[in-house]
Amino acid sequence: MSILNNALSGAVASQVALSASSQNIANLQTKGYTRQSALLSAVAPAAGAAQAGNGVRVSQLLRFSDGYKTQQLWRSASDLGAHSQTQPYLTQLEKVMGDDTASLSSGVDAFFASLNAVAGVDPTSTPLRQQVVTAAGLLSQRFNSLNNVFNAQLQSVRQQRSALVDAANSTIASIASLNAQIANATATGSNASALVDARDQAIDSLASQMGVEVSDQPDGTRNVSLKSGQSLVLGGVAGKLSVTGAATQTFSLTFAGSKFDLDTTRAGGQLGGLSAYEQDTLLPLQQGVADMAQQIADKVNTQLAAGFTMDNTPGKPLFSYTAGGTSDMLQVADGFQTSDLAFSGDGTPGDTGNLQQLVDIKSQTITLTKIGTVMVGDADTQLVGRLAVDSQQNKGALTTAQTMRDQAEADWQSTSGVNQDEEAVHLVEYQNMYQANMKVMSVANALFDATLQMMG
Repeated sequence: MSILNNALSGAVASQVALSASSQNIANLQTKGYTRQSALLSAVAPAAGAAQAGNGVRVSQLLRFSDGYKTQQLWRSASDLGAHSQTQPYLTQLEKVMGDDTASLSSGVDAFFASLNAVAGVDPTSTPLRQQVVTAAGLLSQRFNSLNNVFNAQLQSVRQQRSALVDAANSTIASIASLNAQIANATATGSNASALVDARDQAIDSLASQMGVEVSDQPDGTRNVSLKSGQSLVLGGVAGKLSVTGAATQTFSLTFAGSKFDLDTTRAGGQLGGLSAYEQDTLLPLQQGVADMAQQIADKVNTQLAAGFTMDNTPGKPLFSYTAGGTSDMLQVADGFQTSDLAFSGDGTPGDTGNLQQLVDIKSQTITLTKIGTVMVGDADTQLVGRLAVDSQQNKGALTTAQTMRDQAEADWQSTSGVNQDEEAVHLVEYQNMYQANMKVMSVANALFDATLQMMG
């Protein structure tokens, strides 16, 4: 009867192998699915040199997974997330600040051009003086409009980070829950491949939100921590991220009753990318523009105060500057009239001594945050240039990160992905194996019947 038993074990083993191949083919387009295969091993004979063996058995279902390639996939997700979230903000600022019709440079040029026009024609001309006041108002609007763009980006970045924290907490809880299910399945000998796939997909999603380190445990679970070392998931225990504040956000992680403050600029992923953009680019750029507005206003107001109006009175401040990133950061002073422009240096109507000093302000220097000392006429160009450098660097890093992600996905697919042609070959092989074993069973039955007839 060993012939019949051997054939039966072969038929059963081929059915399991066919089932694994059919599962692979069914999930040909399933994102994150890891292919499986039946591992067959021969069953040794019980005893006796004349015994060939006791057939075949499925020793286990193999899951084709490479830990190194999976880790590479997660690391590339973090880098891509960091740079992809930053670029839209940089591109928007480049378009706004680089627009010739709305840039600060053209506004500054127009303001000093209006002063030159007065100096070259008639310092007592009311229409020309009105052009100066109008140009001052337009310059103020450009500063305010740009500052509103900065404020809108700040609000968007902070809202996006809050949403990321909520999404990350959901993902962290899911990973911990899947860890518990996988540990239970492993302990009971059940196939946990689908659970492992779901967990790896969750870790990949978390890795795009923040940089993580993942370590495998003997019970099949995976521990997840931030790159700075704080644990996010230990077995079935999940941590929780939190964010407090609106204008100034602070982040923390609570795990097993302990609370840790987090520096999100070093967190990696989308969260780290947004935080680094806010701290290293957006806030310094906004402050640089504020520095420019304040110092131009101070210089113009100070110089006007040193001159005289046409009725021989000291000049009044033309600009009103408000610190704190308000929507009306720079304005023409309330009630300012064209007659308040103090162009005379000696109190004589028609004198342009102080007007020449006002015109020369454009070639004077101011100090900008993260830029240094520059001329008034070149200040906006320097700010835009620094922004362009930051944007180009991020674009280059984004291109590299995308290439690394594509390569990591291709490497993962080469090991863990389903190959339709390969599975088609397996189907034929295991089908032939099943049919051959059924043929052996038929022969065994024929031999058994012949033996019974002989025994009459």
